[in-house]
Amino acid sequence: MKEFVFAAPAQPSLAIAGSHQRFPIRRIFCVGRNYAAHVREMGNDERDPPFFFMKPADAAFDAAGDIPYPPLTTNLHHEVELVVAIGKVGRDIAPNDALDHVWGYGVGIDLTRRDLQEEAKKAARPWEWAKAFDQSAPISPLVPADGIGHPASGKVWLSVNGAPRQEGDLAEQIWPVADIISIASRSVELKAGDLIMTGTPAGVGALVPGDSIEAGIDGIGAISVTITGYP
Repeated sequence: MKEFVFAAPAQPSLAIAGSHQRFPIRRIFCVGRNYAAHVREMGNDERDPPFFFMKPADAAFDAAGDIPYPPLTTNLHHEVELVVAIGKVGRDIAPNDALDHVWGYGVGIDLTRRDLQEEAKKAARPWEWAKAFDQSAPISPLVPADGIGHPASGKVWLSVNGAPRQEGDLAEQIWPVADIISIASRSVELKAGDLIMTGTPAGVGALVPGDSIEAGIDGIGAISVTITGYP
């Protein structure tokens, strides 16, 4: 029995649709630039291979209620994304085998301190301070793949105060889920509890305190949150 110098932190987890059980989170991998229109709106080359950054496990939380506007930014952006929940260990996974490692799916928002990201880009520094802050990944209840299969198409959308902001389709992903899993597994051994946020369609934009956000993916789920005042 290990003894710690203080109480171990609580295990980050997400709700599971229709269940009292919860999905324990191990790590969160995020894919940048996976929808061509979003790649173009950010001024990048859509032919580039996918790259990854990370959020801490406890950045994810059940997407409901209020989210405080984070510190150190005046340009907080929304990015709606398909979230893939890994349920089986694997390394160097072939694309044809990749979906066997998926436990389920969810709808997430990659909240981004865009001004900090732009500063990091200019200085050729990591993005984590722009992406990995507290409560930066609200995520819907996860839906098991054995109930819905592996969606390859479906509307991805986000609105702010009832006005449409982002709209795309899973079929528009440059790198589909199987390829993302395969590519990630060449670098790290994926394990049960890992989450992959798979990139966002075009239409990202700024949020201010008081904004109500609704987002969803057809066949997977929807979420509704509100940005509250500055901390």
